[in-house]
Amino acid sequence: MSKNQSPPYIKAASVLPELTIKAVFLGVVLSMILSAANAYLGLFAGMTVSASIPAAVISMAILRLFSKSNILENNAVQTAASAGESLAAGVIFTFPALLLMGYWTKFNYVQTTLIAGCGGVLGVMFTIPLRNALIVKQNLQFPEGVATAEVLKTGEEGGKAVKYLAISASMGALFKLAESGLGLWHGILDKAAIIGSGTKAKGYAYFGMNLSPALMAVGYIVGLKIAVLVFIGGAISWWIAIPVYLWANGIPEGANAVDLGYEIWTTKIRFLGVGAMVVGGLWALLSISSALKDALDQAIQAFTQNRSSKKKPIRTELDTPMKWVVIGIAAMVIPIFALYYNEIKMGGISSLMAVIMVVAGFLFSAVAGYMAGLVGSSNNPISGVTIATILSSSLLLYFLMGSDAASGPAAAILIGAVVCCAAAIAGDNMQDLKAGHILGATPWKQQVMQMIGVISAAVVIAPVLTLLNTAYGFGPKTAELPKALAAPQATLMKSVADGVFGGSLPWGFIFTGSIIGVAVIIADQVLKAKKSHFRMPVLAVAIGLYLPFELDSAIMLGGLVAWAANRGKKKSSDAVSSKPGLLFASGLITGEALVGILLAIPIAAGIDISIIDKPIGTWPGILFLAGLCYWLFTLAKKKTI
Repeated sequence: MSKNQSPPYIKAASVLPELTIKAVFLGVVLSMILSAANAYLGLFAGMTVSASIPAAVISMAILRLFSKSNILENNAVQTAASAGESLAAGVIFTFPALLLMGYWTKFNYVQTTLIAGCGGVLGVMFTIPLRNALIVKQNLQFPEGVATAEVLKTGEEGGKAVKYLAISASMGALFKLAESGLGLWHGILDKAAIIGSGTKAKGYAYFGMNLSPALMAVGYIVGLKIAVLVFIGGAISWWIAIPVYLWANGIPEGANAVDLGYEIWTTKIRFLGVGAMVVGGLWALLSISSALKDALDQAIQAFTQNRSSKKKPIRTELDTPMKWVVIGIAAMVIPIFALYYNEIKMGGISSLMAVIMVVAGFLFSAVAGYMAGLVGSSNNPISGVTIATILSSSLLLYFLMGSDAASGPAAAILIGAVVCCAAAIAGDNMQDLKAGHILGATPWKQQVMQMIGVISAAVVIAPVLTLLNTAYGFGPKTAELPKALAAPQATLMKSVADGVFGGSLPWGFIFTGSIIGVAVIIADQVLKAKKSHFRMPVLAVAIGLYLPFELDSAIMLGGLVAWAANRGKKKSSDAVSSKPGLLFASGLITGEALVGILLAIPIAAGIDISIIDKPIGTWPGILFLAGLCYWLFTLAKKKTI
């Protein structure tokens, strides 16, 4: 144990039940539910949040009904549940791209389940050798892991804590039902104006906000600092880049201002985000290269010592044996190779894809695990490393297969899909292991629960995606798909892969975005040198660049609520400092997401449940959202439950 670490909550000599039947069953159920909810949230908002704390609270509330339960059982449950949530993030960032590019016509159950499951299991395997290096020896912060451990320590408050989740989940569900199901009001407030007249008009102004409690709650959870950076990215796209583009190219006569802005943003401006994301992913890798090398060296030493040492580690340091890790990785590569070969029918290229997947998956899983230790898994640069993987894979496959290869873009997406699932799981994995380290859990038992959570989520993710696609559709809203889920990351992945092979990638915008990314990195380094509390992680700005502005502004609203509630405290923008606020925000997300999935059933069946012919405007949604903001504000001012 590091000299700077406190002893575990449960001593190594104490042995409490962890892998119990009720813990496994509850972990499986919560993993399925939270993976479905996070799939909807990610497709809708382009961002996901950690489910560890809500899962811990639900687990505490349920396990209290049994005569015998303990804190390590609760930790095992949240470990499985949060693994399911993270796998959903990896899936929705990439898999819908295969439908958007027309390569898949549906989410084949076997293919989707195997790719997601193998990617997730690899993410768990890749980070097992890093647990001792990053958590024990380097003692990284892992903020969400620490927060989860603290929530579990206050397990006696479970009955009160679940109240906040239940109430806010009901509010989020009611909002989604009224807006999307019953059709009582419009869910988006957006206004745009073309300043001047005719094709020579050069001025353009726009503002939009999605009236979503879930988006506001996301902004609250990530805090004002990240919310501001996301908003800055949106402002660069919509308040600077689009007006400049129109100034240079003119405005089509008779164009609708809102539609014009979205067309330009979709086809041109959002590629600024690609450039910034690639730079951000490479910077994340470069900035931790020395620390990552040390961690890998320690992992190799642990592997060799594990094979030669006869001394048995104490219970709280017992990882899954390294020989099983190696066997597990090899076992996952075989079906992935078979899937690749089934898709492109080229043995040599399929072998290369498998090699790229293993190397990139391990490297970026390590990056994700390390970055989770620094900034938390909710703020992890998964999108950045996936974009970098798909762009580099596309360029390599283009060189090998040529521009006429019909399966080229899909092959790059399939590589990115496995890497994204592995990296998403790796970041969450390390957070959970950090919580377990603080509490005194047995690492190998947590790793088993992570496997259980991954497999449980993989089993249900294909039907969830199918349901959402049938009911809403993915990508930009159209007359045929007026309620389409934006799926911003998947749309971007598709554009990058198609653009490389089709020669249509707007490299000028990507290059400009990379310059923006470099500028943000320089600004962040200046702030670091000045020891400023405000930092500028480039991936947060890049996310704002490629999200629709209506989402950026809603996230900003939540960040402002967090700031207002925490004014005067030591960390004025740290939303996680308030357990009631965090739980209330988590409930808003869960309730809205689950109703969004449930509403997909009648929509997919062609049943219209709206009760009025035409929504009455946006003012009911504005009032409802304002009330929830005030409610969250009052709860967030409380420090304890």
